[in-house]
Amino acid sequence: MLLRRILLQRVWQEKDFFYPFLSFVGNNLVAIVIVGVFIIWIITSTYFMTKMTGYLNEVIQGTSQLLDEPDKRLYLSKDLFNVQEEMNLLREQNNHNQRAAKEAEQRKNDLIVYLAHDLRTPLTSVIGYLTLLQEEPDLSPTARARYTGIALDKAQRLEQLIGEFFEITRFNLTTLVLNKEVVDLSLMLEQISYEFLPILAEKHLSWHLAIEKNCQVTIDAEKMERVFDNLIRNAINYSYSDTTLILSLSVDEQIQISLSNQGPTIPPEKIERLFEPFYRMDTARGTSSGGTGLGLPIAKEIIGAFDGTLTATSENNTVTFTICLPKDT
Repeated sequence: MLLRRILLQRVWQEKDFFYPFLSFVGNNLVAIVIVGVFIIWIITSTYFMTKMTGYLNEVIQGTSQLLDEPDKRLYLSKDLFNVQEEMNLLREQNNHNQRAAKEAEQRKNDLIVYLAHDLRTPLTSVIGYLTLLQEEPDLSPTARARYTGIALDKAQRLEQLIGEFFEITRFNLTTLVLNKEVVDLSLMLEQISYEFLPILAEKHLSWHLAIEKNCQVTIDAEKMERVFDNLIRNAINYSYSDTTLILSLSVDEQIQISLSNQGPTIPPEKIERLFEPFYRMDTARGTSSGGTGLGLPIAKEIIGAFDGTLTATSENNTVTFTICLPKDT
């Protein structure tokens, strides 16, 4: 409209140079505007479609890079910065998951090798002593009793190792099912602590109990006993000789059970890893002194099924495992 006003400020003659063009525009203004709008729409659409196609090709190339070079950071154009960061986050998470899976598989394979090796040792001893008893009928009663006792100890160790193999399978293949009932948790802890007295005496350890009386809770008693058994055995295996294990139970807004033992301080970076399947903090320990690395993860899984938490802390040569359960478990 502004251009039209400017052009109308003078009188155009047929002899003027621009008169034919202006006359044509004036007579076909509507058609020219429609064509112009159409051309602009085509140009604009082509521009944005080309740009979107370029973005799409860039994302496709980035995806290929994630597959071919997962360790290399992805860089996209400035307009795709948010997409770039999301893809890099996915890349990092995928790399982390793959590393964790490889580490877990390697720990599992190492564990199976350890167990297979340790299975052979007690089995060889059992066969050797039983063969000796069979081939030497004139052995004295003392020697016969001694050899029989050794063979029995080795057979029991063999049974334990086979049980650990089954534990691995159960941990991977079964779903946790709870059979809840009302249990006196105070009494359960006292009874379990008494059952471990012979083992504590053998290891030159002792109990200090601080258990609040008459703590009634609805839980799966068998699985909770398994939790306590795993935690206590772990504490015994990693305790200094001539020290005291402290077992406490208190009830406030929630039920809290803690087990402390005096042993090597666990570095902070290894605390959370204690609950990883097949993780053994001290890989130099044989299976005769350490377990499969499943006891603590299974305990945490069971406590989680009760809507509780199992945590670990370690400082000043003291390791403490704490269980927190809701009162209405």
